[in-house]
Order: sequence, then structure tokens, then C-alpha cells
Amino acid sequence: MSASTSAPRIRAILSSTWFRLAARSLVGIVVLVAVIAQVGSGPFLEGLAGIDLRVIALALALSFVATVAAAWRWSIIAGRLGVGLPLRQAVGLYYRSQFFNTVLPGGVVGDVQRAVTQGRDAGNVAQGARAVVIERTMGQVVQIVIAVVVLAAFGLEFEGYVLPALGIVLAVIALAVFVTTATSARARRALRRELGELSAGVGSPGAFVRVVAASILVVGCHVATLGIAVAAVGASVPPLRLAALALVILLAASIPFNVGGWGPREGIAGWTFAVAGLGAATGVAASALFGVLAMIAVAPGLVLAVASAVRRTRTPEPASAVELAGARGRVDS
Repeated sequence: MSASTSAPRIRAILSSTWFRLAARSLVGIVVLVAVIAQVGSGPFLEGLAGIDLRVIALALALSFVATVAAAWRWSIIAGRLGVGLPLRQAVGLYYRSQFFNTVLPGGVVGDVQRAVTQGRDAGNVAQGARAVVIERTMGQVVQIVIAVVVLAAFGLEFEGYVLPALGIVLAVIALAVFVTTATSARARRALRRELGELSAGVGSPGAFVRVVAASILVVGCHVATLGIAVAAVGASVPPLRLAALALVILLAASIPFNVGGWGPREGIAGWTFAVAGLGAATGVAASALFGVLAMIAVAPGLVLAVASAVRRTRTPEPASAVELAGARGRVDS
């Protein structure tokens, strides 16, 4: 194969969705293996040993509140973009998306699925996708702001690491956007369009306050779930101190290089607990238990996905316009 023919093929492979998902999963596996090599399998077994019915019940309850809040956030934004959906439907689709995000590589397959599903139902897949992107982006932005505030007040030993890292990431993103828009008129038009959609989605004071409030509630539930995991593995951490540790770990969990959320979360959990003088093994154990609880908490999404699949198999496909026209013609004749 010549270089002229192999180069386009290599570029196509590197830009393909399956390659990106595989690369993200591989990074997560490598990090997880490195953590196990460092602390052994003991902390993971200790995390599993912390599971009981009370812990599971609390995790399910917190997950329900977080899911309803996130679905409410999505419903608000989608409604303002013209692809609105009832809160009850939004909760069901959000549970399903969380399940797929957890069990499938990449951590975004569920979001793509709910964007396409809602977009098709509303007759506008593009707007459905924008609503999901804006909803997830607002959630991440609020989480970062909360983390910065809490770390500045109660996590000074992490501030010197986390804040510069966040600054570098944001600077790289800003530089990439600047270079792209400066060199492409098409990119500038696309950026103006998407900023307009962002303004439409959360531009009013009322919508912005509700979206932020929902996001705060989501973050609070995740922090509380991690706190339950920490207590279940036998660690005692003051609440505000725990919030600082949890927010650093949750930031790591949002890194899109993982396997069902596993990988960077465990590595950062071990590091944060070691820096805080609580022991890396304790952090890994708490993170492992948090991961297991997160998987259990999305079980309703599995039930809803199976129920939806059963309904689709039992419900006949609607006749197409061509079929209806042919049937009408036969009746008329």
C-alpha cells in the first residue's frame, strides 16, 4: 500500500467513532491497571465489602433525586429550544442514558441515544442534540465552579494542583476555539449559531436560576453518595473536608477516558486521600464502592430500556406514506 493511499485510510480510522471509544476505554483500563499495581486488589475488595442494603437504599434514593434534577434541567433547556418533553418522560430517558453511559465504552453513548430519541419525537434531531449538549455543559460548568469555591475554602492542599490543571484545560480549549474561528469563516458562523442556541436555552434569568439550582442539587447528591461510600469503608472525614475531596474525585470521574466511569476516578481518589493524610488505599476503596453504587443506582435504566425494547417488538411499525397511498388507491378503485 502506497503512502498516498494509506494516509487517508489512517486518518479515517483515527477520526472514526469506534477508534475514539476504544482509545478512551484503553486509557481508562491502563489507569485502572496502574492503580491496582500500586495499591493492590485489597482496596477494591474492601470497597465491595462495604455494600449492604442500607448503603444501597441510600444510593438509590440519592440517585433518584439527582436524576430527577438532571432531567428537570434537560426539560427546561429542551423546552426553550422547541423540543420540550414532559418531566416524567425526561426522567425515564435520563435513567436509560445513565445506564448506557455506565455499561458502554466512552461514557456518552446514552446521551447520544436520548438526544436522537427526543429529537426524533420532537421532529428536530439537531435541536434535540443541542439541548443535551447544553444540558451536560451547564452541569459541568456548575460543578467546576462549586469545586473551585470549595477547594479555595477547604482544600488548600489540592488548590495548587487542581486549579492550575483546570486553568490549563480551559486555556487550551479557548486557544483551540480562537485559532479555529480566526482561520475559518464557517467556524465563526457555527460558533455564533451555537452561542445563540445557548442563549436561547438558558438566556433568561428564570431559566438560568432553575438550571443552576438543578445542577447544584445533582452535584450535592453525588457528593453525598461518595460520602456514604467513604463512611462505609470505615473512614471518618469532616463534612466540609469530605466535600473538597469528593469534588476533586468527581472532576476526575468526568474525564472522558474511562470504562464505565472506572479509571481516572480511582487514581485521583487514591491521590487525594493520600495528600489529605487518609491513605491512598482508603481513597481507592471509597471510589470503588462509589463506582459499584453508581452501577446499582442506574439499574432502573436497564428496566426501562428492556421495557422499551419489549414495547417496540409488540407494537407494529406504522405504515409508511407510500403504503397508505397504495392502500387508499386500491380502496378507491
